[in-house]
Amino acid sequence: MIDVHCHLEQKDFDEDRDKVIAECAKQMKAVVSSSPYLPNFNDALELHQKYWDFVFISLAIHPTYIGETTDADIEKACNFIYDNSSEISAVGETGLDYFHVKDEKLREGQKKMFERFIDLAKELDKPLLVHCRDAFDDCISILEKKGMKGKKVLMHLFSSRKHLQKVIENGWSISIGPGILKSKDLKKIARDCPLERIMLETDSPWFGFGKRQTPLGARIPLEVIAKMKSIGISEVEKQTDLNAERFFDLKD
Repeated sequence: MIDVHCHLEQKDFDEDRDKVIAECAKQMKAVVSSSPYLPNFNDALELHQKYWDFVFISLAIHPTYIGETTDADIEKACNFIYDNSSEISAVGETGLDYFHVKDEKLREGQKKMFERFIDLAKELDKPLLVHCRDAFDDCISILEKKGMKGKKVLMHLFSSRKHLQKVIENGWSISIGPGILKSKDLKKIARDCPLERIMLETDSPWFGFGKRQTPLGARIPLEVIAKMKSIGISEVEKQTDLNAERFFDLKD
């Protein structure tokens, strides 16, 4: 298994991070840890440098931080990613979040920041890892406007059945997390999306259903996707691993 979206730099793992990673490495090929908060960028980089062949990283600023993020912060983040691009597997997570952010001026700020990180991903020829919540029309419109059709775009925790066909048409991928266990919509998305466009994720430490999740929770979407598609777990695991390896250019 490969978890393409977790947050191992989070304080939730401070007491046993090395132990968690060791346990994951016994059962998984790789994890991609996303650091969406500028003050944690160095922590993520050090984590990759320590576990260079197992923990890969993606960096950007999460859209919900827009209220506390200045233009200077965005440029500082972009410069950090640029300067360390050889050790970074993707730009993200970045995008739009209208669920948590209601203020129109802040939403406009999200759009501006999103476009800046899209430009950076294109400049560096890196995959783009997208967060989108209650903002799919604007999110897809911006991606299309910025020339991302046919590019490496991953819609993290994708949840919109209405927009699935557009995502497929644009050549993008989706990742599915443990939430599929309790969501009929996510089950139908898994059923209807080509397996070649699906990756596994946990968004850990979240989605632990009352306890801390770890990347090992990628087995939850793995098993549900297999059930929804009426195929073997090993087939789903093999294809989703391959999808992740190709998308993030993961090295053995």
